[in-house]
Amino acid sequence: MISIGEAQRRVLEDVPVLGTERIHILDALGRVLSQDVQARRDVPAADNSAMDGFACRHADIAGANSANPKVLRLIGEAPAGKPFPGTVGQGEAVWMLTGGMIPDGADTVIMVEDTRLEGDQVVCLADPGHGAHIRPKGEDVRGGETVLSRGDIIRPPEVGMLATLGHAYVHVYQRPLVAIISTGDELVDLDEPFVEGKVVCSNTYSLAAQVQECGGIPLSLGTASDNAADQREKISAGLRADVILTSGGVSVGKYDLVKDTLSALGMKVKFWKVAMKPGKPLVFGTIGDKPVFGLPGNPTSAMISFEQFVRPALLKMMGHVNLFRPLIEATLAEEGPKVSGRLHLVRCKLFEEDGRMMAVTTGTQSSGALRSMVLADGLMLLNPNDGPFVAGKVIKVQLLHTNSPLSPHSPYE
Repeated sequence: MISIGEAQRRVLEDVPVLGTERIHILDALGRVLSQDVQARRDVPAADNSAMDGFACRHADIAGANSANPKVLRLIGEAPAGKPFPGTVGQGEAVWMLTGGMIPDGADTVIMVEDTRLEGDQVVCLADPGHGAHIRPKGEDVRGGETVLSRGDIIRPPEVGMLATLGHAYVHVYQRPLVAIISTGDELVDLDEPFVEGKVVCSNTYSLAAQVQECGGIPLSLGTASDNAADQREKISAGLRADVILTSGGVSVGKYDLVKDTLSALGMKVKFWKVAMKPGKPLVFGTIGDKPVFGLPGNPTSAMISFEQFVRPALLKMMGHVNLFRPLIEATLAEEGPKVSGRLHLVRCKLFEEDGRMMAVTTGTQSSGALRSMVLADGLMLLNPNDGPFVAGKVIKVQLLHTNSPLSPHSPYE
């Protein structure tokens, strides 16, 4: 039995980064760039007005104020996208709309609010200073500059920048196809009638959702009975995927056949059993270069094991560098559970009190209590050597929020 940190290290050591593909920028949200992106031109492409106002020569309005106004002659306009064709000379002005290209000869824009228009005369009541309200060419981006780098995650701002630079398509790392097989004679699917002694196969759906949530593509292959031939058939069908993910059948019971089935299919076992609760009976190995995870069958055990091992692996395959949920400190608001033997990952809710982050358990910590995951904001990491866990003790909590920034460091390092 190995530690969580050592198990994570072995998983990430064996998991490859996938190849790349070229996709449209609207399909690239959340994906990781596999190539640098250079600007093809300056942005903005020309000096333009940052305000509605009048483009002029600063020398003609220097020192202007309400007691000493300067008067310019209006010779045209330059709305956005329609440059003024002439040149601004001495004592002249061009009406500018925000984004309009600054005409030749002008070096300053005076805001509309600081002027009064009288026929074709612009009465200037302030001196904005030389170069005021002009966004210079290349202020945002210079042509040839590397604007986005390999490894960057594409968010809405990156999509907008790619569009601005004229890149309709972008190169990103591929998404892994993850084959999901749940095992157990007791399992029935959602649309099957309820039978005493059977349970709905929630793992098929919760694991598929976890795969989707981190960016992978789930391939649900249904359930397999506690029969070696049936398991071999279902798992063999998953060999076309990039990752194989099973749940159930990896402990030491009479009908726990998955580990042997995987080995018969050529899996090289890298570890079996991890010093954690829940999630101890977990096997990881490879068939060729294909990662294979045999997760426990209890719903919360499967989901927590996914968080610790499968999720970081899938993120690495997609080119991510930050692979781990963040770790925070919190104070126990109540007496914590008694722990022994190995690291306990305890589902908890978080709340703020007197400027401190507080933690309470979500109730029963049974491996089959899926509602405890529904209620959880994070996982308390309780090492038996650090106990007892009394109210007021500061502990470590691994966040489970999907909007929390990820870390490059494992919480178990």
